[in-house]
Amino acid sequence: MKQQKLLVIGNGMVGHKAVELLATQSQYQLQVLGREPRPAYDRVHLSSFFSGLGASELSLVDDDFYRSHGIEVSMSCNVRQIDRESKTVLTEEGHEYAYDKLILATGSVPFVPPVPGRDQPHCHVYRTIEDLLAIQDSALQSRVGVVIGGGLLGLEAAKALHDLGLTAHVVEFAPQLMAVQLDAEGGALLREKIEALDVGVHTGKNTLEIIAGTQQRYRMNFADDTYLETDMIVFSAGIRPQDDLARQAGLTIGERGGIVINEFCQTSDPDIYAIGECALRNGRIFGLVAPGYEMARVAVAHLNGRTDSCFNGADMSTRLKLLGVDVAAIGDAHGRTPDCCCLSWLDQENQNYQKVVLSPDRKRLLGAVLVGDTKDYDQWLPLMMNQMELSDPPEYMILPEAFRQSSAFDINSLSDDTWVCRCNRVNKGDIRDAIQNGCTDLGSITHATGAASTCGSCASLVRQILQSETVAMEASLIQTD
Repeated sequence: MKQQKLLVIGNGMVGHKAVELLATQSQYQLQVLGREPRPAYDRVHLSSFFSGLGASELSLVDDDFYRSHGIEVSMSCNVRQIDRESKTVLTEEGHEYAYDKLILATGSVPFVPPVPGRDQPHCHVYRTIEDLLAIQDSALQSRVGVVIGGGLLGLEAAKALHDLGLTAHVVEFAPQLMAVQLDAEGGALLREKIEALDVGVHTGKNTLEIIAGTQQRYRMNFADDTYLETDMIVFSAGIRPQDDLARQAGLTIGERGGIVINEFCQTSDPDIYAIGECALRNGRIFGLVAPGYEMARVAVAHLNGRTDSCFNGADMSTRLKLLGVDVAAIGDAHGRTPDCCCLSWLDQENQNYQKVVLSPDRKRLLGAVLVGDTKDYDQWLPLMMNQMELSDPPEYMILPEAFRQSSAFDINSLSDDTWVCRCNRVNKGDIRDAIQNGCTDLGSITHATGAASTCGSCASLVRQILQSETVAMEASLIQTD
């Protein structure tokens, strides 16, 4: 039986995850078309590039991967048109590719506000390794750098400028930093911590124009009649789904962009799938890697004839370190659930903030915000994800340990089907199996299960399970003796 041709447009993290999953399937002949001049690489840790991590170390692809799996790959390939009637794809280079099934993993593009002067030299976006190389070059010719955008990626970009030796500033339109993830109190503490690192923070600023400066290369004029001078600018003001190809092909597009998909990640054409940041499900774009990986799994399962796996949305909880500051947001961090209850604790002296959002009966965790000390993230995320009933009064969750009248979190209270690594869908049972099969450290568990191999936020929880299982196994050996 002749193999069907499956074409994947897009060679980022999510597109590559789909290719990895498909590589062991003999049903399809795989062809990958990537816009960038290099194989898939780790965008989650992109800022590590400025800390000395090379492009090869960020790569997600082993040297022999494509050849050993019989996968054809074309890089620096710009797809111009999809002809759904003839089931062909045409590139700007004049090449034509036929397909039986097609996966669109085109990702997103940085949103650059329509500010006059945005197209001048030393104005950049923060998205690809090529962008980082350009930023690095500009930094050699600059003393001051500004990032427009105070979200996750914007603060990472600010760290990059800071690490490159520039006087760094963050300019944000919203009244606080990380407005999507944090509440006002958490955002205020984050600002204090970042300003303490000599990074300027300017919130509530609407940039009207970028003109020639007097002290530095450029002057940014704001709507409140203030201004800021800088030598270079990095735009990190959000993303827009890369849906141009889908529009041209006549696929259904959301009102504000994004390729509309069903629960199997099919577009309005059942032979075309869309995954990652280009896809729109239930009116939402999912801009984290874990939901993108889940879409890849669902699409591949459906391509292989399975209908037991669906994508109807994803939890957007996240934990990361921004400019050296630990920040985490879980579930309904803003407390938008009707009749929910919010409890918070601000330790101004130690610069820590914790908030929990509880169900109306105060028995279940719905969301949380942590700034400064985020160690409770490992315990709180499973409580929220699995909607476990709290065993102690919720006040104990946010009080400093000296005031708590509760025993420490018991890792053994988590069932084997509790998700530990959401990026790669690894549960506690998978990790226990790996340990019982001989894994003795985080590295070997990661190699065996994939846990902690993507964003790394579950590494601490994996270590706790390892420690608990090791103690249990040693106790069992003693009893046997």
